[in-house]
Order: sequence, then structure tokens, then C-alpha cells
Amino acid sequence: MPGIDETREFVPVRIAVLTVSDSRTEADDKSGQTLVDRATAAGHIVAARAIEKDDRAAIEARLKTWIADSGIDVVIATGGTGVTGRDVTPEAFRAVYEKEIEGFGELFRQLSYAKIGTSTLQSRATGGVAGGTYLFALPGSPGACRDGWDDILRWQLDVRFRPCNLAELMPRLEEHRRGKAL
Repeated sequence: MPGIDETREFVPVRIAVLTVSDSRTEADDKSGQTLVDRATAAGHIVAARAIEKDDRAAIEARLKTWIADSGIDVVIATGGTGVTGRDVTPEAFRAVYEKEIEGFGELFRQLSYAKIGTSTLQSRATGGVAGGTYLFALPGSPGACRDGWDDILRWQLDVRFRPCNLAELMPRLEEHRRGKAL
């Protein structure tokens, strides 16, 4: 049965939170604050936080900066994952991925379906890896951020979660780079 192995020591990860929005400010960014509050409550470190407009180049630039920052292990974004003309977050994320984690979006939509029914098809939530950094993009509502964190990320970013988790794989994410240097 999946769960936390209390015999293992908790290891905090360093998380950057990105809100993608043309209209939000930090003062009214409920979705970004939801992620910050949940990550902090779980014992993780919020290493950075920013808001970017719905602009693919700006989102990609922010991701590349955070991927290059050794003080950031995970980026979690909220917003811009829908299907309207301004929603470009998944395209920006996929432009920087080395590997996509298809199961993240699939699982998010499966869990979301139980709560909002067929409306979940409007979500293009996505996850991947680049430069040894995990990247996740969630829809822009506080509810979607709660669901993404509570039902998926809180577990996968906890090294104690069994039978396996993404956190324990962090030291191995750049094996392909080390192999080339030898």
C-alpha cells in the first residue's frame, strides 16, 4: 500500500513557484500562494517566486534561468494551461523539456475528472525534466493547485513516499551528462 515510510528521513526540496497571468499581482495571486503555503507546510523550501505574463518567450526565459540555478530543484507553475489563444504555458514548458513526464498530466486530469467531470479536458497540465530540474505546470485556479499538490506533488516530492517517488531520483536526473564527460 502506498504511503510515507516513517523510518526514512524527510529531505526538503527547493521549489520555485511561477504564476502565469496577464492580470495577477503577488497581492492577489491566490493560486501561487496556495502552492507556496502547501510546499512550506510540507517542509520544503520556496527558493523563488515570480509572475510572468502569458508570453511564451518570457516563460521559457524564466524556466531556463531557474533550471540553471543550482538552488532550485523543482519549478511548479500555475496558469496558462487552458485552450484559449493566450494559454501558452505547456508550449513554453515543452520547449525546454529534456524529458516529458506524460503521466503527470494524465494523472492530474484523472483526479480532476472526479471533481469537475468532463471540464477537465480543458486542462493541459504537464510535467517534465530539464537540466536536473523537475518542471510542473498546473491550471490557474487555487482548486487545481490544491489538487495537484495534495494528490500528486506532495507525495512525489517526498523521499519517504513508497513504493517510489520522484524526489529520490533527483541525484540521477543528469546521469546522461556525467556519462558524456567521462
